[in-house]
Amino acid sequence: MRFHNPPGAPKRNVNPFKWLGFFYRRLTDTLPQIPDDFIIPSETVLATIKHAGDSDYMTWLGHNTLLTRLQGKTILTDPFLTDYASPIAGIGPRRFAPPALTVSQLPKIDVLLVSHDHYDHLDLATLAAIDGKESVAVVVPLKMGSFFKRLGYKKIYELNWHQRRTIGDITICALPAYHYSKRNIFVRNTRLWANFMITSQDKKLFFDGNTAYGSLFLDLGRDYGPFDYALLSIGAYEPHALMQESHTTPELAVKIGRELRAETIIPIHWGTIILSDEPPFAPPERFYQAALAEGFSRENIWIMKIGETRIMG
Repeated sequence: MRFHNPPGAPKRNVNPFKWLGFFYRRLTDTLPQIPDDFIIPSETVLATIKHAGDSDYMTWLGHNTLLTRLQGKTILTDPFLTDYASPIAGIGPRRFAPPALTVSQLPKIDVLLVSHDHYDHLDLATLAAIDGKESVAVVVPLKMGSFFKRLGYKKIYELNWHQRRTIGDITICALPAYHYSKRNIFVRNTRLWANFMITSQDKKLFFDGNTAYGSLFLDLGRDYGPFDYALLSIGAYEPHALMQESHTTPELAVKIGRELRAETIIPIHWGTIILSDEPPFAPPERFYQAALAEGFSRENIWIMKIGETRIMG
């Protein structure tokens, strides 16, 4: 069985030699200089989370990995807390910014939410090290459950687009995305990919697992919006001719936030590993300026440091 993108997906028509050049540049990437205040020390992260108590909050651990506390449930998204986003340690995209917390420092996880099977989102080493597998609820797109079953997880819920699962007082709905699935060079799109809507009694969040831009988001905004918070992927967009089929520029991410009718927008999927040509710390400033131009107020544009915690009002 093969899965396909929804209508309106962008198409690429690029000379294969451009891909060869792109992959060569990834082999020669050098790790960037990290700004001094970009990563919050883990001791501070843990103290802040403890101080948050029962409040609803989100903590960015880096890339697409967030700890989100909502309605008494702790949700971990796209857990990637190791050094390499690849099937072989020491080869492939290497983390240049350490995660805010190690696996052993994580609080008790109630829900694992994984958007697709790429190595920077589905990291088996991280997943294997998480405690309490028997009690963790795993919510994933179709055909992804076998990864978790092999690791010892028991409560595994596969969702098709537009399907929902209620866990305690929160409900998770898988939403369409323009992306793809692939764990090796031979097999593509045999597992579904998704964005997610997470709702509680008084909040609604959109989690962008990775997507390109297209007509889909006006429909999602109409059918599922408005959203209180939208977590939007902004990295891995250059060269645009190659990446537009599966990722967005910061400006297009802001456009998605507007079409979803989001009140607060938060950029993710940046500042952690090098996946493409843009400078690693360029995306958030472009996102911020585009958001201002689009009419978002400064207090509703959350540019977070790795390890930063924000309380959701």
